[in-house]
Amino acid sequence: MNISVLTLFPEMFEGFKTNSIIKRALGKGVATFNAINIRDYTKDKYGRTDTPPIGGGAGLVQKAQPIVDCIKANKKENTHVILMSPRGKTFDQNMAKKFAKLDDLMIVCGHYEGIDERVNEYVDELVSIGDYILTGGEIPAMGISDAVIRLLDGAITRDSLDEESFDNNLLEYPQYTEPFSYEGQDVPAILYSGNHQAIAKWRRKQSLLLTREHRPDLFDKLTLSKQDIKLLKEADSGEVPAWESDAIEKGKKFMH
Repeated sequence: MNISVLTLFPEMFEGFKTNSIIKRALGKGVATFNAINIRDYTKDKYGRTDTPPIGGGAGLVQKAQPIVDCIKANKKENTHVILMSPRGKTFDQNMAKKFAKLDDLMIVCGHYEGIDERVNEYVDELVSIGDYILTGGEIPAMGISDAVIRLLDGAITRDSLDEESFDNNLLEYPQYTEPFSYEGQDVPAILYSGNHQAIAKWRRKQSLLLTREHRPDLFDKLTLSKQDIKLLKEADSGEVPAWESDAIEKGKKFMH
């Protein structure tokens, strides 16, 4: 797919394009990414893209003409245009999945005190990343682009995508590395058991518990299976269930 970001500050995206997963994905041709300078489209003889708001007020507002002409010049027939706006629906994983199915996504970044209201008529969707204020839409555009690109086939391994937070409204289970003991905290013994079925069961239980504790809003959306209910009851009882203790006992030879 192609992602185009319309911005007054294209240089902000140089680091984004040249590091980590995004760099590899772009290098493999999984996606293309372009930061397009809105300033290149202004008709103002002084090169300005902003002006004080009509009627008075603080700060500067981006003019409609440069943004609209930039959209028109770079939009294809199948381009989905989004504008970063506090009025928009809050971006989430489901929206990332929707955008990842597109062939061409254009993200328009506001800046300063806002943009001319008439720009809204030239976009397909308003999107927000949360109820807080940033100096511009560039950082949100990076976040959306990152979330979308990593979902594309070939960007990262399918196994990594299958067990991520927010898929199925669950937070991801805890992860550990060596050493076994670090400053008095040990890796859960079940992870050394070698019993992959028991490990998967334990991880599911931990995901349920973490979601219930930290994101009750997500937990309330879950449709719990009979096994999920049983796992939660086991956890709430405070006792180690037989399937877990048996797996640990048989796997002790793997522990460090």
